[in-house]
Amino acid sequence: MGNPKAFLEIHRQEAGYRPIHDRIHDFGEVEQTLSTRERKLQASRCMDCGVPFCHWACPLGNKAPEWNDALYKGDWELAYRLLNSTNPFPEFTGRICPALCEKACVLNRFNHEPTTNREDECAITEMAFQEGFIQPKTDIERNGKKVAVIGAGPAGLAAANDLNHMGYKVTVFEKNEAAGGLLRYGIPNFKLNKAIIDRRIKLLEAEGIEFKYGEAIEVNDAFTKQFEAVVISTGTPTARDLKAPGRELKGVHFALEMLSQQNRVLAGMEFSKDERVTAKGKDVLVIGGGDTGSDCIGTAHRQGCKSVTQIEIMPKPVEGPEDPQNPWPNWPRTLKTTSSHEEGCTRRWNINTLEFIGKDGKLTGVKVQEIDWKPNPEGGRPIMVEKGKPEIIKAELVLLAMGFLKPEHPEYPKNVFVCGDSANGASLVVRAMASGRQTAQKVNSYLAK
Repeated sequence: MGNPKAFLEIHRQEAGYRPIHDRIHDFGEVEQTLSTRERKLQASRCMDCGVPFCHWACPLGNKAPEWNDALYKGDWELAYRLLNSTNPFPEFTGRICPALCEKACVLNRFNHEPTTNREDECAITEMAFQEGFIQPKTDIERNGKKVAVIGAGPAGLAAANDLNHMGYKVTVFEKNEAAGGLLRYGIPNFKLNKAIIDRRIKLLEAEGIEFKYGEAIEVNDAFTKQFEAVVISTGTPTARDLKAPGRELKGVHFALEMLSQQNRVLAGMEFSKDERVTAKGKDVLVIGGGDTGSDCIGTAHRQGCKSVTQIEIMPKPVEGPEDPQNPWPNWPRTLKTTSSHEEGCTRRWNINTLEFIGKDGKLTGVKVQEIDWKPNPEGGRPIMVEKGKPEIIKAELVLLAMGFLKPEHPEYPKNVFVCGDSANGASLVVRAMASGRQTAQKVNSYLAK
Protein backbone atom coordinates (compact mmCIF):
# COMPACT_ATOMS: atom_id res chain seq x y z
CA MET A 1 0.00 0.00 0.00
CA GLY A 2 2.12 2.83 -1.36
CA ASN A 3 -0.05 5.78 -0.30
CA PRO A 4 -2.10 5.09 2.84
CA LYS A 5 -3.88 8.47 2.61
CA ALA A 6 -4.82 8.41 -1.08
CA PHE A 7 -8.41 7.32 -0.47
CA LEU A 8 -8.84 10.41 1.70
CA GLU A 9 -7.14 12.88 -0.65
CA ILE A 10 -8.02 11.67 -4.16
CA HIS A 11 -11.56 11.40 -5.49
CA ARG A 12 -12.82 8.69 -7.80
CA GLN A 13 -12.30 9.68 -11.42
CA GLU A 14 -13.91 7.70 -14.23
CA ALA A 15 -12.71 7.89 -17.82
CA GLY A 16 -16.24 8.66 -19.00
CA TYR A 17 -17.69 8.37 -22.48
CA ARG A 18 -17.07 10.02 -25.81
CA PRO A 19 -19.46 12.93 -26.51
CA ILE A 20 -22.93 11.79 -27.54
CA HIS A 21 -22.94 13.82 -30.75
CA ASP A 22 -19.78 12.01 -31.79
CA ARG A 23 -20.34 8.42 -30.69
CA ILE A 24 -23.86 7.82 -32.03
CA HIS A 25 -22.53 8.03 -35.60
CA ASP A 26 -20.24 5.00 -35.33
CA PHE A 27 -19.80 1.68 -33.55
CA GLY A 28 -16.43 2.50 -31.96
CA GLU A 29 -16.07 1.88 -28.24
CA VAL A 30 -17.81 4.64 -26.31
CA GLU A 31 -15.62 4.49 -23.21
CA GLN A 32 -12.53 6.68 -23.02
CA THR A 33 -9.30 6.13 -21.08
CA LEU A 34 -7.37 8.06 -18.47
CA SER A 35 -3.73 9.04 -18.79
CA THR A 36 -1.11 6.81 -17.18
CA ARG A 37 -0.64 9.32 -14.37
CA GLU A 38 -4.37 9.53 -13.67
CA ARG A 39 -4.70 5.75 -13.76
CA LYS A 40 -1.93 5.33 -11.18
CA LEU A 41 -3.63 7.87 -8.93
CA GLN A 42 -6.89 5.94 -9.15
CA ALA A 43 -5.09 2.70 -8.27
CA SER A 44 -3.53 4.41 -5.25
CA ARG A 45 -7.01 4.90 -3.77
CA CYS A 46 -7.28 1.18 -2.98
CA MET A 47 -7.16 0.94 0.81
CA ASP A 48 -5.67 -2.57 1.09
CA CYS A 49 -8.52 -3.38 3.49
CA GLY A 50 -8.06 -5.93 6.24
CA VAL A 51 -11.11 -7.71 4.83
CA PRO A 52 -11.17 -7.12 1.04
CA PHE A 53 -14.86 -7.37 0.20
CA CYS A 54 -13.97 -6.79 -3.46
CA HIS A 55 -12.27 -10.18 -3.44
CA TRP A 56 -15.36 -11.70 -1.80
CA ALA A 57 -17.77 -10.16 -4.32
CA CYS A 58 -15.85 -11.10 -7.48
CA PRO A 59 -16.86 -14.54 -8.82
CA LEU A 60 -13.28 -14.98 -10.04
CA GLY A 61 -11.80 -13.94 -6.70
CA ASN A 62 -9.74 -11.13 -8.25
CA LYS A 63 -7.08 -9.76 -5.91
CA ALA A 64 -7.73 -6.08 -6.54
CA PRO A 65 -5.63 -4.72 -3.62
CA GLU A 66 -2.54 -6.54 -4.87
CA TRP A 67 -2.69 -5.51 -8.52
CA ASN A 68 -3.86 -1.99 -7.74
CA ASP A 69 -0.80 -1.55 -5.53
CA ALA A 70 1.50 -2.82 -8.30
CA LEU A 71 -0.19 -0.47 -10.78
CA TYR A 72 0.25 2.51 -8.45
CA LYS A 73 3.95 1.70 -8.13
CA GLY A 74 4.30 1.50 -11.91
CA ASP A 75 5.03 -2.23 -12.07
CA TRP A 76 2.62 -3.00 -14.91
CA GLU A 77 3.99 -6.48 -15.53
CA LEU A 78 3.51 -7.56 -11.91
CA ALA A 79 0.05 -6.00 -11.95
CA TYR A 80 -0.89 -8.12 -14.96
CA ARG A 81 0.59 -11.32 -13.51
CA LEU A 82 -1.46 -10.82 -10.33
CA LEU A 83 -4.59 -9.99 -12.31
CA ASN A 84 -4.17 -12.89 -14.72
CA SER A 85 -3.62 -15.35 -11.87
CA THR A 86 -7.38 -15.28 -11.24
CA ASN A 87 -8.83 -13.71 -14.39
CA PRO A 88 -8.00 -15.41 -17.71
CA PHE A 89 -9.41 -12.62 -19.91
CA PRO A 90 -9.32 -9.28 -18.07
CA GLU A 91 -9.58 -7.39 -21.37
CA PHE A 92 -13.21 -8.61 -21.53
CA THR A 93 -14.27 -7.95 -17.95
CA GLY A 94 -12.35 -4.68 -17.97
CA ARG A 95 -14.80 -3.45 -20.60
CA ILE A 96 -18.17 -5.06 -19.88
CA CYS A 97 -18.24 -6.32 -16.28
CA PRO A 98 -20.75 -4.53 -14.00
CA ALA A 99 -17.95 -4.60 -11.41
CA LEU A 100 -19.47 -6.42 -8.45
CA CYS A 101 -16.17 -5.74 -6.72
CA GLU A 102 -16.69 -1.98 -6.85
CA LYS A 103 -20.11 -2.14 -5.20
CA ALA A 104 -18.56 -4.23 -2.42
CA CYS A 105 -15.59 -1.87 -2.03
CA VAL A 106 -15.27 -0.41 1.48
CA LEU A 107 -14.99 3.02 -0.12
CA ASN A 108 -18.44 2.48 -1.65
CA ARG A 109 -19.78 2.02 1.87
CA PHE A 110 -17.71 4.94 3.12
CA ASN A 111 -18.49 7.64 0.54
CA HIS A 112 -19.86 5.93 -2.61
CA GLU A 113 -16.55 6.48 -4.39
CA PRO A 114 -15.15 2.95 -4.82
CA THR A 115 -11.83 2.16 -6.43
CA THR A 116 -12.03 2.05 -10.24
CA ASN A 117 -11.20 -1.66 -10.41
CA ARG A 118 -12.85 -2.38 -13.77
CA GLU A 119 -11.11 0.45 -15.61
CA ASP A 120 -7.86 -0.35 -13.83
CA GLU A 121 -7.85 -3.98 -14.96
CA CYS A 122 -8.58 -2.93 -18.55
CA ALA A 123 -5.69 -0.46 -18.47
CA ILE A 124 -3.35 -3.07 -16.96
CA THR A 125 -4.20 -5.62 -19.66
CA GLU A 126 -3.87 -3.19 -22.55
CA MET A 127 -0.46 -2.12 -21.25
CA ALA A 128 0.53 -5.78 -20.92
CA PHE A 129 -0.33 -6.44 -24.57
CA GLN A 130 1.36 -3.23 -25.68
CA GLU A 131 4.59 -3.96 -23.81
CA GLY A 132 4.72 -7.62 -24.82
CA PHE A 133 4.18 -9.02 -21.32
CA ILE A 134 1.59 -11.38 -22.79
CA GLN A 135 3.16 -14.10 -24.89
CA PRO A 136 1.99 -17.62 -25.85
CA LYS A 137 3.08 -20.36 -23.47
CA THR A 138 5.20 -22.78 -25.47
CA ASP A 139 6.44 -25.02 -22.64
CA ILE A 140 3.15 -26.76 -21.79
CA GLU A 141 3.80 -30.40 -20.84
CA ARG A 142 1.18 -32.56 -22.56
CA ASN A 143 -0.47 -35.51 -20.78
CA GLY A 144 -1.82 -37.22 -23.91
CA LYS A 145 -5.51 -36.79 -23.00
CA LYS A 146 -8.09 -35.09 -25.23
CA VAL A 147 -10.92 -32.82 -24.09
CA ALA A 148 -13.69 -31.31 -26.20
CA VAL A 149 -15.29 -28.00 -25.35
CA ILE A 150 -18.63 -27.30 -27.07
CA GLY A 151 -19.28 -23.58 -27.27
CA ALA A 152 -16.72 -20.79 -27.54
CA GLY A 153 -18.35 -18.23 -25.25
CA PRO A 154 -16.65 -16.88 -22.13
CA ALA A 155 -17.31 -20.05 -20.09
CA GLY A 156 -16.02 -22.37 -22.80
CA LEU A 157 -12.98 -20.21 -23.50
CA ALA A 158 -12.10 -20.05 -19.79
CA ALA A 159 -12.44 -23.83 -19.43
CA ALA A 160 -10.42 -24.46 -22.58
CA ASN A 161 -7.69 -22.06 -21.48
CA ASP A 162 -7.22 -23.73 -18.08
CA LEU A 163 -7.43 -27.27 -19.44
CA ASN A 164 -4.89 -26.44 -22.12
CA HIS A 165 -2.46 -25.08 -19.51
CA MET A 166 -2.99 -28.30 -17.51
CA GLY A 167 -1.65 -30.26 -20.47
CA TYR A 168 -4.80 -31.54 -22.18
CA LYS A 169 -5.25 -31.44 -25.93
CA VAL A 170 -8.28 -29.17 -26.20
CA THR A 171 -10.57 -28.88 -29.21
CA VAL A 172 -13.27 -26.17 -29.13
CA PHE A 173 -16.35 -26.71 -31.30
CA GLU A 174 -18.39 -23.62 -32.16
CA LYS A 175 -21.59 -23.55 -34.23
CA ASN A 176 -21.02 -19.95 -35.36
CA GLU A 177 -18.37 -18.71 -37.77
CA ALA A 178 -16.14 -17.26 -35.04
CA ALA A 179 -15.46 -17.58 -31.32
CA GLY A 180 -16.80 -15.43 -28.53
CA GLY A 181 -20.42 -16.42 -27.99
CA LEU A 182 -22.42 -13.44 -26.76
CA LEU A 183 -19.18 -11.47 -26.48
CA ARG A 184 -19.18 -11.45 -30.28
CA TYR A 185 -22.82 -11.93 -31.25
CA GLY A 186 -24.65 -10.20 -28.43
CA ILE A 187 -22.60 -7.35 -27.04
CA PRO A 188 -22.37 -4.39 -29.46
CA ASN A 189 -19.04 -3.24 -30.81
CA PHE A 190 -19.45 0.11 -29.08
CA LYS A 191 -19.01 -1.75 -25.79
CA LEU A 192 -16.51 -4.39 -26.93
CA ASN A 193 -14.49 -4.08 -30.12
CA LYS A 194 -14.33 -7.54 -31.68
CA ALA A 195 -10.63 -7.12 -32.46
CA ILE A 196 -10.13 -7.58 -28.70
CA ILE A 197 -11.67 -11.07 -28.97
CA ASP A 198 -9.66 -11.93 -32.09
CA ARG A 199 -6.43 -10.96 -30.32
CA ARG A 200 -7.11 -13.39 -27.48
CA ILE A 201 -8.22 -16.22 -29.78
CA LYS A 202 -4.94 -15.94 -31.73
CA LEU A 203 -3.09 -16.32 -28.44
CA LEU A 204 -5.12 -19.40 -27.45
CA GLU A 205 -4.48 -20.95 -30.86
CA ALA A 206 -0.75 -20.24 -30.55
CA GLU A 207 -0.81 -22.10 -27.23
CA GLY A 208 -2.25 -25.20 -28.88
CA ILE A 209 -6.05 -24.97 -28.62
CA GLU A 210 -7.80 -26.08 -31.82
CA PHE A 211 -10.98 -24.26 -32.87
CA LYS A 212 -13.52 -25.83 -35.24
CA TYR A 213 -16.19 -23.43 -36.47
CA GLY A 214 -19.57 -23.99 -38.09
CA GLU A 215 -20.06 -27.26 -36.23
CA ALA A 216 -23.24 -27.85 -34.22
CA ILE A 217 -22.35 -30.86 -32.09
CA GLU A 218 -24.83 -33.50 -30.95
CA VAL A 219 -23.63 -34.86 -27.63
CA ASN A 220 -24.06 -38.62 -28.07
CA ASP A 221 -22.03 -41.72 -27.31
CA ALA A 222 -20.28 -41.62 -30.68
CA PHE A 223 -19.01 -38.11 -29.96
CA THR A 224 -18.15 -38.45 -26.26
CA LYS A 225 -16.13 -41.62 -26.84
CA GLN A 226 -13.67 -39.66 -28.96
CA PHE A 227 -12.52 -37.70 -25.89
CA GLU A 228 -11.56 -38.38 -22.30
CA ALA A 229 -13.91 -35.55 -21.27
CA VAL A 230 -16.44 -33.19 -22.85
CA VAL A 231 -17.39 -29.73 -21.58
CA ILE A 232 -20.74 -28.27 -22.68
CA SER A 233 -20.76 -24.47 -22.63
CA THR A 234 -23.44 -23.62 -25.17
CA GLY A 235 -25.01 -20.77 -23.19
CA THR A 236 -28.73 -20.01 -23.15
CA PRO A 237 -29.73 -19.93 -26.83
CA THR A 238 -33.51 -19.72 -26.28
CA ALA A 239 -34.81 -16.20 -25.69
CA ARG A 240 -37.92 -15.60 -23.62
CA ASP A 241 -40.83 -14.97 -26.00
CA LEU A 242 -43.96 -12.86 -25.63
CA LYS A 243 -47.02 -14.74 -26.87
CA ALA A 244 -49.29 -11.73 -27.30
CA PRO A 245 -51.75 -11.38 -30.22
CA GLY A 246 -49.99 -10.09 -33.32
CA ARG A 247 -46.64 -11.66 -32.45
CA GLU A 248 -46.35 -12.88 -36.06
CA LEU A 249 -46.36 -9.35 -37.53
CA LYS A 250 -43.33 -8.26 -39.51
CA GLY A 251 -41.31 -5.95 -37.29
CA VAL A 252 -41.40 -7.98 -34.05
CA HIS A 253 -37.99 -9.52 -33.34
CA PHE A 254 -35.92 -11.00 -30.56
CA ALA A 255 -33.21 -8.59 -29.44
CA LEU A 256 -30.39 -10.88 -30.53
CA GLU A 257 -31.76 -11.03 -34.07
CA MET A 258 -30.87 -7.36 -34.37
CA LEU A 259 -27.72 -7.33 -32.23
CA SER A 260 -26.05 -10.39 -33.74
CA GLN A 261 -26.91 -9.32 -37.27
CA GLN A 262 -25.49 -5.82 -36.74
CA ASN A 263 -22.23 -7.27 -35.41
CA ARG A 264 -22.03 -9.56 -38.43
CA VAL A 265 -22.64 -6.61 -40.76
CA LEU A 266 -19.74 -4.78 -39.12
CA ALA A 267 -17.62 -7.90 -39.68
CA GLY A 268 -18.35 -7.73 -43.40
CA MET A 269 -21.31 -10.07 -43.81
CA GLU A 270 -24.08 -9.01 -46.17
CA PHE A 271 -27.83 -9.45 -45.77
CA SER A 272 -30.69 -8.89 -48.19
CA LYS A 273 -33.17 -6.08 -47.64
CA ASP A 274 -35.80 -8.57 -46.45
CA GLU A 275 -33.38 -10.21 -44.02
CA ARG A 276 -32.08 -6.96 -42.53
CA VAL A 277 -33.37 -6.01 -39.08
CA THR A 278 -32.84 -2.28 -38.89
CA ALA A 279 -34.22 0.65 -36.91
CA LYS A 280 -33.47 3.22 -39.62
CA GLY A 281 -36.25 5.80 -39.79
CA LYS A 282 -38.46 3.84 -37.37
CA ASP A 283 -40.09 4.33 -34.00
CA VAL A 284 -38.60 1.55 -31.89
CA LEU A 285 -40.04 -0.13 -28.80
CA VAL A 286 -37.75 -2.23 -26.62
CA ILE A 287 -39.56 -4.61 -24.26
CA GLY A 288 -37.30 -5.47 -21.35
CA GLY A 289 -35.29 -3.23 -19.04
CA GLY A 290 -31.98 -5.10 -18.72
CA ASP A 291 -28.57 -4.79 -20.37
CA THR A 292 -29.72 -6.46 -23.59
CA GLY A 293 -32.49 -3.91 -23.90
CA SER A 294 -29.96 -1.14 -23.32
CA ASP A 295 -27.76 -2.55 -26.08
CA CYS A 296 -30.76 -2.44 -28.43
CA ILE A 297 -31.24 1.25 -27.64
CA GLY A 298 -27.65 2.15 -28.49
CA THR A 299 -27.76 0.06 -31.67
CA ALA A 300 -31.05 1.63 -32.76
CA HIS A 301 -29.55 5.12 -32.44
CA ARG A 302 -26.56 4.15 -34.56
CA GLN A 303 -28.83 2.66 -37.21
CA GLY A 304 -30.71 5.96 -37.46
CA CYS A 305 -33.97 5.37 -35.60
CA LYS A 306 -36.66 8.03 -35.27
CA SER A 307 -37.31 7.38 -31.57
CA VAL A 308 -36.77 4.72 -28.89
CA THR A 309 -39.03 3.73 -26.02
CA GLN A 310 -38.13 1.08 -23.45
CA ILE A 311 -40.78 -0.55 -21.27
CA GLU A 312 -40.41 -2.91 -18.33
CA ILE A 313 -43.14 -4.91 -16.61
CA MET A 314 -41.48 -4.64 -13.20
CA PRO A 315 -41.49 -1.52 -10.96
CA LYS A 316 -38.91 1.22 -11.32
CA PRO A 317 -35.79 0.39 -9.28
CA VAL A 318 -34.68 2.49 -6.35
CA GLU A 319 -32.86 5.67 -7.38
CA GLY A 320 -29.58 6.65 -5.77
CA PRO A 321 -26.54 4.61 -4.72
CA GLU A 322 -28.15 2.54 -1.94
CA ASP A 323 -30.67 -0.30 -2.07
CA PRO A 324 -32.42 -0.93 1.28
CA GLN A 325 -33.29 -4.47 0.17
CA ASN A 326 -29.66 -5.32 -0.64
CA PRO A 327 -27.38 -3.32 1.66
CA TRP A 328 -23.61 -3.15 1.20
CA PRO A 329 -21.60 -5.23 0.41
CA ASN A 330 -24.32 -6.93 -1.68
CA TRP A 331 -25.11 -5.79 -5.20
CA PRO A 332 -27.63 -2.91 -5.07
CA ARG A 333 -30.59 -3.30 -7.42
CA THR A 334 -30.81 0.40 -8.14
CA LEU A 335 -31.76 2.35 -11.25
CA LYS A 336 -29.08 1.93 -13.91
CA THR A 337 -28.58 4.55 -16.60
CA THR A 338 -26.24 3.32 -19.34
CA SER A 339 -24.39 5.20 -22.06
CA SER A 340 -27.15 4.08 -24.44
CA HIS A 341 -29.87 5.55 -22.22
CA GLU A 342 -27.97 8.84 -22.18
CA GLU A 343 -28.16 8.93 -25.98
CA GLY A 344 -31.94 9.35 -25.83
CA CYS A 345 -34.72 7.05 -24.69
CA THR A 346 -38.16 7.19 -23.10
CA ARG A 347 -38.16 4.75 -20.20
CA ARG A 348 -41.30 3.41 -18.53
CA TRP A 349 -41.93 0.84 -15.80
CA ASN A 350 -44.96 -1.20 -14.66
CA ILE A 351 -46.08 -1.57 -18.29
CA ASN A 352 -47.71 -4.78 -19.54
CA THR A 353 -47.83 -5.63 -23.25
CA LEU A 354 -51.33 -6.62 -24.43
CA GLU A 355 -51.18 -6.81 -28.21
CA PHE A 356 -49.07 -6.10 -31.28
CA ILE A 357 -51.02 -4.04 -33.79
CA GLY A 358 -50.37 -3.98 -37.53
CA LYS A 359 -51.61 -3.25 -41.00
CA ASP A 360 -51.06 -5.42 -44.07
CA GLY A 361 -48.92 -7.77 -41.97
CA LYS A 362 -46.57 -5.03 -40.76
CA LEU A 363 -46.26 -3.72 -37.22
CA THR A 364 -47.62 -0.22 -36.58
CA GLY A 365 -47.94 -0.11 -32.80
CA VAL A 366 -48.22 -1.96 -29.50
CA LYS A 367 -51.16 -1.89 -27.12
CA VAL A 368 -49.91 -1.66 -23.54
CA GLN A 369 -51.38 -1.00 -20.11
CA GLU A 370 -50.00 0.39 -16.91
CA ILE A 371 -50.16 -2.14 -14.08
CA ASP A 372 -49.34 -2.35 -10.40
CA TRP A 373 -48.03 -5.09 -8.17
CA LYS A 374 -49.89 -6.03 -4.99
CA PRO A 375 -48.62 -8.30 -2.21
CA ASN A 376 -49.82 -11.88 -2.52
CA PRO A 377 -51.83 -12.76 0.63
CA GLU A 378 -50.66 -16.35 0.25
CA GLY A 379 -47.04 -15.28 -0.09
CA GLY A 380 -44.79 -15.79 -3.10
CA ARG A 381 -44.86 -13.74 -6.30
CA PRO A 382 -46.80 -10.43 -6.07
CA ILE A 383 -50.08 -10.20 -7.96
CA MET A 384 -50.30 -8.03 -11.10
CA VAL A 385 -53.34 -5.76 -11.21
CA GLU A 386 -54.52 -3.41 -13.95
CA LYS A 387 -54.08 0.32 -13.48
CA GLY A 388 -55.28 2.92 -15.94
CA LYS A 389 -56.60 2.45 -19.47
CA PRO A 390 -54.83 0.63 -22.33
CA GLU A 391 -52.87 2.82 -24.72
CA ILE A 392 -51.04 2.36 -28.00
CA ILE A 393 -47.33 3.08 -28.41
CA LYS A 394 -46.43 3.77 -32.04
CA ALA A 395 -43.73 1.40 -33.26
CA GLU A 396 -42.54 -0.06 -36.55
CA LEU A 397 -39.92 -2.20 -34.78
CA VAL A 398 -40.27 -4.10 -31.51
CA LEU A 399 -37.29 -5.79 -29.89
CA LEU A 400 -37.98 -8.46 -27.26
CA ALA A 401 -35.26 -8.29 -24.60
CA MET A 402 -36.84 -10.19 -21.73
CA GLY A 403 -34.03 -12.59 -20.92
CA PHE A 404 -33.32 -16.21 -21.78
CA LEU A 405 -34.64 -19.59 -20.72
CA LYS A 406 -32.37 -21.89 -18.75
CA PRO A 407 -31.57 -24.97 -20.87
CA GLU A 408 -32.69 -28.42 -19.80
CA HIS A 409 -30.12 -31.18 -20.18
CA PRO A 410 -30.54 -34.95 -20.35
CA GLU A 411 -28.48 -37.21 -18.18
CA TYR A 412 -24.98 -37.36 -19.64
CA PRO A 413 -22.15 -39.86 -19.19
CA LYS A 414 -19.80 -39.20 -16.27
CA ASN A 415 -17.17 -37.66 -18.53
CA VAL A 416 -19.51 -34.85 -19.68
CA PHE A 417 -19.56 -31.58 -17.74
CA VAL A 418 -21.85 -28.55 -18.16
CA CYS A 419 -20.75 -25.02 -17.27
CA GLY A 420 -21.57 -21.34 -17.60
CA ASP A 421 -25.02 -20.11 -18.58
CA SER A 422 -25.80 -23.55 -19.99
CA ALA A 423 -25.65 -24.91 -16.44
CA ASN A 424 -26.83 -21.96 -14.37
CA GLY A 425 -29.04 -19.86 -16.65
CA ALA A 426 -28.28 -16.45 -18.11
CA SER A 427 -25.91 -14.42 -15.97
CA LEU A 428 -22.78 -12.25 -16.14
CA VAL A 429 -19.69 -12.82 -18.26
CA VAL A 430 -17.55 -12.85 -15.12
CA ARG A 431 -19.71 -15.61 -13.61
CA ALA A 432 -19.51 -17.62 -16.84
CA MET A 433 -15.72 -17.37 -16.77
CA ALA A 434 -15.62 -18.42 -13.12
CA SER A 435 -17.84 -21.40 -13.91
CA GLY A 436 -15.55 -22.35 -16.81
CA ARG A 437 -12.51 -22.32 -14.54
CA GLN A 438 -14.28 -24.35 -11.85
CA THR A 439 -15.38 -26.89 -14.45
CA ALA A 440 -11.81 -27.24 -15.72
CA GLN A 441 -10.79 -28.19 -12.18
CA LYS A 442 -13.60 -30.75 -12.02
CA VAL A 443 -12.51 -32.26 -15.32
CA ASN A 444 -8.93 -32.46 -14.13
CA SER A 445 -9.95 -34.11 -10.85
CA TYR A 446 -12.10 -36.62 -12.73
CA LEU A 447 -9.37 -37.55 -15.19
CA ALA A 448 -6.72 -37.74 -12.48
CA LYS A 449 -8.50 -40.63 -10.74
